[in-house]
Amino acid sequence: MLLLIQRVKRAHVEVDAQTIGAIQAGLLVFLCAEPSDTTETVQKSLQKVLNLRIFSDENGKMNLNVQQVNGGLLIVSQFTLAADTQRGHRPSFTKSAAPVLAQALYEQFITSAQAQHPIVASGQFAANMDVCLINDGPITIPMQIG
Repeated sequence: MLLLIQRVKRAHVEVDAQTIGAIQAGLLVFLCAEPSDTTETVQKSLQKVLNLRIFSDENGKMNLNVQQVNGGLLIVSQFTLAADTQRGHRPSFTKSAAPVLAQALYEQFITSAQAQHPIVASGQFAANMDVCLINDGPITIPMQIG
C-alpha cells in the first residue's frame, strides 16, 4: 500500500462542486492499493498513520500523533501514487491494484479508521475530485507498507 500523508490546517474534497468530506487540522491521507495488499496491509497502514508523530508538542518538537492532538483524517483514494514513469512520457499504472480490489481495500481503510478514530472524512472512490488543503509546515510523508 502506498500512502502520501500531509499534515494540514484544514482540507476538504469536492465532487461536482459539492463538499463530500472535510476536516480541520489533521492529516490528509492519499491512499493507493497495490495488487498484493490485504486486510493485514490495511491494518498495518492505518496503525502507521494513527501513530505517526508529526505534530508539535509543547516544546515545538514533532512528538505527537493525530490521536493525541484530536486531529481529523481525510482519506482520499489516489491510484496515481503507483505511477511508473521509467519509460516514455506517459505514466503506467500497472502497479496499482485492480479497481475492485482497490475499492474494497480503500473502503476497509475508511471503516477501520472510523472504528479507531473519532474524526474521519473521505473522498469518493474513482470520482474526479477537487482536493483543497492548507498544508501545515509543509509536512508531507510518503509511505509504503507491505
